[in-house]
Amino acid sequence: QVQLVESGGDSVQAGGSLTLSCTTADYIINNYCMGWFRRAPGKDSEGVAAIAQDGNLTYVDSVKGRFAISRDNAANKLYLRMNDVKPEDSGMYYCAAHSHWGCDLVKETYNYWGQGTQVTVSS
Repeated sequence: QVQLVESGGDSVQAGGSLTLSCTTADYIINNYCMGWFRRAPGKDSEGVAAIAQDGNLTYVDSVKGRFAISRDNAANKLYLRMNDVKPEDSGMYYCAAHSHWGCDLVKETYNYWGQGTQVTVSS
């Protein structure tokens, strides 16, 4: 069973920074498309960032220039560095993965999900 375990969620003030981590198996981090999604209360989940098998990066417009997705294959970790956070960045953040070619922010293409880590940004 594929395991994705998120950590790093916290409460932070607007303008601050936070780094989320997702720990997984080595065959996942090395061979799968991986992404970060978030869901705010009362809203649909939203794709935030994705990193393809070839390293290509994709971001939702609202986080471009502020967030950075990266992976450390040796440590089996996926990261999301969040800078200049805003209250609208609040939500449960999920790490996700799939093995298909092509890597975007369409949640239906991801078939492996973590349990989530909570991010709360106060103004």
